[in-house]
Amino acid sequence: MNTPMNTTPQTPGRPGGGALDGILVLDLSRVLAGPYAAQILADMGATVVKIENPEDPDVSRGFPPYLTADGDGGGEGGGRGGGAGGGAQEFSGYYGQYNRGKLGLTINLAHEEGKQVLKDLVAEADVLLENFRPGTMEKLGVGYDVLREINPKLVYTAISGYGHTGSRSRRPAFDSTAQAAGGLWSMNGFPGMPPVRVGVTIGDLSASLFSVIGTLAAIRHVEHGGDGQKVDVAQVDSIIALTETAVVDYTVDGKTAGPAGNEHAWVRPYELFDCADGQVFFGGYTDKLWRVSCELFGTPEAAKDPETDTMRKRFDKDVYEKKVRPLIATWFRDRTRAELEELAGDVVPLTALRTIADVVEDPGTAERDMVVEADYGELGRLRMFGQPIKLSGTPADPARPANRVGEHTDRVLADLAGYTPEQIAALRDRGTV
Repeated sequence: MNTPMNTTPQTPGRPGGGALDGILVLDLSRVLAGPYAAQILADMGATVVKIENPEDPDVSRGFPPYLTADGDGGGEGGGRGGGAGGGAQEFSGYYGQYNRGKLGLTINLAHEEGKQVLKDLVAEADVLLENFRPGTMEKLGVGYDVLREINPKLVYTAISGYGHTGSRSRRPAFDSTAQAAGGLWSMNGFPGMPPVRVGVTIGDLSASLFSVIGTLAAIRHVEHGGDGQKVDVAQVDSIIALTETAVVDYTVDGKTAGPAGNEHAWVRPYELFDCADGQVFFGGYTDKLWRVSCELFGTPEAAKDPETDTMRKRFDKDVYEKKVRPLIATWFRDRTRAELEELAGDVVPLTALRTIADVVEDPGTAERDMVVEADYGELGRLRMFGQPIKLSGTPADPARPANRVGEHTDRVLADLAGYTPEQIAALRDRGTV
């Protein structure tokens, strides 16, 4: 770790005492896959510097929803607002959720001076994270081969659509690119109907998580005396790794996965069921869970039915449709979601289908600190999802605001690169920062 410059208690945005305390991350990424990975590192205590082009900041600053209010806003050293169009009276909740706790710095890498500013920061950094199309950083003259000469311990994490190797590496990609190219889109939806995209940007999000894992592994290698390295994570690869049994179903049995609706490919019962006021998920498929369920719902004799008394028999599609599903329907149809959870939720996997509104306001969500608030002053407070990784000794600190564009430029360049106020002013006058 490079610790001399990034352990200053006054460094803004740093929680202190986190598991990654002392790690300096330069985040050049945009929109989601990279910013989310860097956000996780920031939650865990790393000092993360969000680096944006002063002429073309992260486009996600214009994504809804927006916190809005009257007020001057703005930030240190000419820092701009963060909402659509950069207005100081609004701020993107999307950007705020994925860039919380980061320091804001602007660098124009089209300027030779800008490249040198980045190199000066790289000399002190532990991690650089980017999600440009492969070849972009090289074209700018600050690719991995250049930066590792400056800092051999640097962990260079690169997220892209198809990865930095292979014949498709230069292709542009979005989340839906990964869902399509990785096979997931073809598996989602209902039988006999067109495939359906997964409703969240799982290509981006999965790449974020794999990037964090790879980055932490590379950091550990450095801490044990090794050199830094390039962490190459592709969205398409990440999707393929999330397809569960689809790959081995094909390589072993020649089966090509297709849409299965709300049912599991072969585990039964394991799906949504209607009840008196909505739907519940019920997954009592093992012999033990089936026996307990039959007892809970007043039909203990069903557990001994010779047609359905073993898990393998219940997995049979015809048996399931003829005997198992109709029985479960009688259990649920006259009971509400709350009644079903009260009766069986503590014993078998039975959970009410909840909307996001239900989830945000659920006391259980609050008990796990999975909705946190960040204070944006005159703009109000942003409620956003918390950090699902719970560390008992070094807890995460997710309840922090995101940076305005270039908000901490002066402090970052002074504290982390040793620039004088005169040098920073000159760079700003020339549009470099």
